[in-house]
Amino acid sequence: MRFAVPLIAAALAASATAAVAAPQVSPRATLAWSRPAVAGSTGAGFMTLANPGKAADALVAAESPAARTTEIHRSSMAAGGVMKMEKQAQVAIPAGGTVVFAPGGYHLMFIGLTRTLKAGDKIPATLTFASGARVKAEFEVRVTPPTGGNHH
Repeated sequence: MRFAVPLIAAALAASATAAVAAPQVSPRATLAWSRPAVAGSTGAGFMTLANPGKAADALVAAESPAARTTEIHRSSMAAGGVMKMEKQAQVAIPAGGTVVFAPGGYHLMFIGLTRTLKAGDKIPATLTFASGARVKAEFEVRVTPPTGGNHH
């Protein structure tokens, strides 16, 4: 029994060191922006999501105090050249990859805006991922997309 205590202590120290040596890497939101919109209406949020981790992840929810509800949507071209928009349960982000949320594609819908959004305003949001990560993002209200990314 005298030898068991030091062995247990050594095992606990080794596992604590391993946990510190391999920190969890959370996804990141960059170039987050939105267009001006009137209170009570719907706004859209665009951004680039990056997953620097070694495992795939997925955006599964978003929330913002600037809207009654926030949903993940995707616009796409349907048959006959008609644009359609569908709510998405999640958006997969590959390990080491990025996904662009841009007009005509993935975007967040800020439904029931609590205030009018003017150029220069900021919209706070919390993004929730399948991994359990919760990431804060701030969407700048702009007339045109920010530079520095792919915004098709």
